Amino acid sequence: MDNNNRRVEENEHSPAAATARRKYPWAILVVIILFVVIPFISWYGTWFGRPLSDAKMEEYLHDRNKPRNVQHALSQVANRILNSDQSVRKFYADVVAASENPQSEVRMTAAWTMGQDNSYEDFHNALQKLLEDTSLGVRHNAALALVRFGDASARKELVAMLKPYSIRAPAAGTIELIVKEQNVAIAANAPLARIKQPGGNSTEIQAPEAGHVSSLVVSDGASVEAGTELMSISPSAEQVWEALRALYIVGQPEDLPTVQRYAAPVPSMPDRIQKQAASTSEAIRERARKS
Repeated sequence: MDNNNRRVEENEHSPAAATARRKYPWAILVVIILFVVIPFISWYGTWFGRPLSDAKMEEYLHDRNKPRNVQHALSQVANRILNSDQSVRKFYADVVAASENPQSEVRMTAAWTMGQDNSYEDFHNALQKLLEDTSLGVRHNAALALVRFGDASARKELVAMLKPYSIRAPAAGTIELIVKEQNVAIAANAPLARIKQPGGNSTEIQAPEAGHVSSLVVSDGASVEAGTELMSISPSAEQVWEALRALYIVGQPEDLPTVQRYAAPVPSMPDRIQKQAASTSEAIRERARKS
């Protein structure tokens, strides 16, 4: 028994064992670095806060293959506007061009960027066109940006931002619900359902904006026609907050019933929504009295 113990101790202190002990910590360290560094590099490469040189801005704004590159450049234009960097105006024509990009995410970012400088009339004109966009998110960003120009033409869109909206079937088929419960919070572009069409094709339906599933109109597995209402989505707290702030400036008395719904407690809405709704209602009444 003593001989066996002695052999074990000798093996543990042998040169081969010492070499193995030196190797394994390095291997573990390499694995840890890979787990930390690679995700960081991936994140940093897609982070819109990463500064871009003018040459890289020019390249990204004209990238036709990677919409995120265009969004990155647009966000950098917005940052430079907020920092009072007048040199960024040389990219303004590219920002207007981005408002016509085929990707709705790019048009949304362009609308937000144009709202940062209310002294440039071409931005104003482009935002008015975006009020007719097919994308809900683009219209909403354009409506909020137009208020910064003192333009009340988007008031109806701002009021609509406070209301639930319907998700409808894009085609006939069998519905497969992905979100199967009410009062579930959803992110923008989150999958909501699939339509299985008779020919075997399947179409996924995504949430156009963040919000809450307020009601399910059809059951899982039901047959639906194109245009059938599938579910109702209530706006997110952030969307309600921004719309109420905008209506504080441009709201009219006929908007009060919708605004005042948020002056009372609403499930899933923080207290600041109540306070803002009360302030917005008072601002609308005061404006009406003065006029």
